[in-house]
Amino acid sequence: MAKKIFITGTGTDVGKTFVTGLIVKKLKEKGLNAAYYKAAMSGNERTAQGKLIPGDAVYVKEVSGITQPLEEMCPYIYETAVSPHLASRIEGNPVDMDVVKKGFEKVCEKYDFVTMEGSGGILCPVCFDEKEIWLEDVIRELGLSCLIVADAGLGTINSVVLTAEYMRAKKLPVKGIVLNRFHPGDLMEEDNRRMCEHRTGLPVLACAEDGVGELDIDPSHLISLYD
Repeated sequence: MAKKIFITGTGTDVGKTFVTGLIVKKLKEKGLNAAYYKAAMSGNERTAQGKLIPGDAVYVKEVSGITQPLEEMCPYIYETAVSPHLASRIEGNPVDMDVVKKGFEKVCEKYDFVTMEGSGGILCPVCFDEKEIWLEDVIRELGLSCLIVADAGLGTINSVVLTAEYMRAKKLPVKGIVLNRFHPGDLMEEDNRRMCEHRTGLPVLACAEDGVGELDIDPSHLISLYD
């Protein structure tokens, strides 16, 4: 059975997909049989033939160089750029936990390291009208430990600490933090890193600069984070 981890964020547009792509890339470059999975993707575009393209999956695949088929990466793909519960209310095809779990288990049977990315922040509603499912329910159902991705800039102390404390209260295990859009030597961002570690008790495992092609974490350390 594969080793697994879940990537959540302090909110939307903090760079979860960017960081996830770098993580999967590092595993692939280490020669590991790595894969990607996401329960639901919103805000996707269509081909000329009208088929929805799972944009996050395409990005991770291109950045990392994995050969995993897109069809394995995400069971629920929506066009509307809102949370999955609202997208499915608009478009139909609401998320079913059994479908998500079965798809995840199939990927875990085929690959050795599976990195699962969440939608939005930890309090993202995945399904609501047919059955109430939140992102935390998916994490718990699949038995995953997590990494928190956050923007390194102004306001990140508040968002990181609130996310970490919520997850701690909900008994969702967190291995550490990755700061995205980090500028080495920037006084505020360096202090944000220290304050986030101090208030959460979690390590900042890596800091990703804009457009960087590698994540600054030792491959062995990264591998050790997977359960």
